[in-house]
Amino acid sequence: QVQLVESGGGLVQPGGSLRLSCVASGEIYSIYGMGWYRQAPGKQRELVASIIGASSTTYKDSVKGRFTISRDNAKNTVYLEMNSLKPEDTADYYCNADLVTSTGPGRYWGQGTQVTVSS
Repeated sequence: QVQLVESGGGLVQPGGSLRLSCVASGEIYSIYGMGWYRQAPGKQRELVASIIGASSTTYKDSVKGRFTISRDNAKNTVYLEMNSLKPEDTADYYCNADLVTSTGPGRYWGQGTQVTVSS
């Protein structure tokens, strides 16, 4: 069974920084891509950033230049470094992974970590 566990969320003031981590565990053969989504109250879940392979990244326009996604393949971990945070970044952040297990390929999700940007 595959599990994705996020950590690093919390309360931060505008202009502050947070680093989210997400570790994938279980009988994983390979991980194709990993990503971070977020969902604010009353809004749809949206892609924040994704990384495929070692370094092919995409970002939501509003976070470009402020957020950085990276991964450690040896640890099956993806990170999201968030700088210059704004109140509109407040949301529950979820990581996902497209990976292969003994039962085949699939997309898996974590339970989410809350990020609140407020003074």
